[in-house]
Amino acid sequence: MGWVTGIVVYILTWWVTLFAILPLWVTPSDPDDPHYATGAPKHPRLWRKAAVTSVVAAVLWVGIYVLVKEPWISFRGG
Repeated sequence: MGWVTGIVVYILTWWVTLFAILPLWVTPSDPDDPHYATGAPKHPRLWRKAAVTSVVAAVLWVGIYVLVKEPWISFRGG
C-alpha cells in the first residue's frame, strides 16, 4: 500500500467510523426548549466524538495495513 492509498483508506475508514460513533452519548433536548429542534441532542460532544473516531480509525487502519502487507490473505497467484 503506497502512502496515497494509505491516506485515502484512512480517510474512508475515519468517515465510516464517525457515522458509527455519532449516535453514542446522545441525550435528546427538552421538547419545551425553544433553542433546539426536536430530536437535536442536548450536548452533541463533537470534539470527543472526533477524537474517539480518530483513535478507532487509526487502530482499524493499522489492521487493514497489516492485512494488505502480510501474505495471509492473497489474491495473487503463486
